[in-house]
Amino acid sequence: QVQLVESGGGLVQAGGSLRLSCAASGGGRYDMGWFRRAPGKEREFVAVIRWSGTITYYGDSAKGRFTISRDNAKNTVSLQMNSLKPEDTAVYYCAASRFVRSYDSPSQYDYWGQGTQVTVSS
Repeated sequence: QVQLVESGGGLVQAGGSLRLSCAASGGGRYDMGWFRRAPGKEREFVAVIRWSGTITYYGDSAKGRFTISRDNAKNTVSLQMNSLKPEDTAVYYCAASRFVRSYDSPSQYDYWGQGTQVTVSS
């Protein structure tokens, strides 16, 4: 059983930066992703990184502004978010998959964290 705990959310002004972290416990090799859900909207894919750390994919809203990384020795995955916009306001979730194929589909992920709130003020 994998447990995921996100941290690093908060309130930031537009144009600012935040770094989210996800700590994984329970062992195993997993592709790790970030999703977000804004009020009244569907869960949205943000980014994913393969277990090897060498392959990443980003959602359109994240390209050029967000960077996903991981440290397998520490069992952590991070999401560096720069140039934040009010429309980035959402609860951000960390997710783990044994091997994700359709990386932007939430159903591909086996484990989820509880989420961390990110609020970007204008």
